[in-house]
This record gives sequence, C-alpha cells and structure tokens, in this order.
Amino acid sequence: MTRIDFYVNVEERTRTACHLAARALEQQARLFVLTRDEAHTAQVDRMMWCQPQLSFVPHVQASHALAARTPVIVDHRHDPLPHDDVLVNLTDEPPPWFSRFSRLIEIVSTDDADRARARSRWRFYRERGYELNTVDVAATADAARSRPSRTARA
Repeated sequence: MTRIDFYVNVEERTRTACHLAARALEQQARLFVLTRDEAHTAQVDRMMWCQPQLSFVPHVQASHALAARTPVIVDHRHDPLPHDDVLVNLTDEPPPWFSRFSRLIEIVSTDDADRARARSRWRFYRERGYELNTVDVAATADAARSRPSRTARA
C-alpha cells in the first residue's frame, strides 16, 4: 500500500518540492513531481536549476527520451510514468493513479486556502483506508535551530 506523508507548515510548496528532490537524489530515490499545468512545470523546472543553492537536480519531463534514466521527473502530464517510486503532488486534487507509487508526498503551506484543499485530500486518502503521516516542517526547523552548536570548543 502507498505510504502517504503530508509535509505541513511549509513556507512555499514549490521550493519545498525542490528541496525534497535534492534529498531524494542524495538517497538515490526517484521522484515524480506532479505540477498543476504547463506554466507550473516551467516554474519548477527553473527552480530545480538553482535549488538548493550551488547545486543542480537532474530532471526532465515525463515524455523526454531520458526520463527512464533521470532521477527526477517534473511534469503536469502523467503519461507515460517512467517509474513508480515517490510522487510529490503539487496539484489541488489527489491524482487518480497515486496508488501505483510506493510513496506519495503532499506538501501543505501555511496559506488557509491551501490548508483547506489539503484537508480535502487528507479525507480522500483516509476514507480509502490509507495510513497518513504528518511531518511538521516548521516544528522540525525550529527544533534544529534551537539545538546547541557542536562546533564550540571548551
């Protein structure tokens, strides 16, 4: 069954997706970032060239000739799907074919309208019997900032 994680309290969904893509690359995972439309695909594409800073996340669209060998796919179209590892959903609706993926990540910003749409997606998955996990990005970041530095010398 697909593992579903909701990353909540993020400042900006697209930037968070780029960060997750960079982390997936480090872990040798394959990611499909589903965007809303062609303009959003282009926006995510541009961000992948510089997020994280001083780095590059290899990515292409699903129909590209190298899609089967590229670790990150960014597209608003889902046909063909070159892999079924991790799906990051940046749309407002649950993708009808999400269950073919091992893992689904939903990214939820602090915007009230976005949170309402995310609650709808949460209900959709829960009503179908999926176990849902929550990662509070703001709390994780706060905890990391409050840890004492280990580089200080005694």
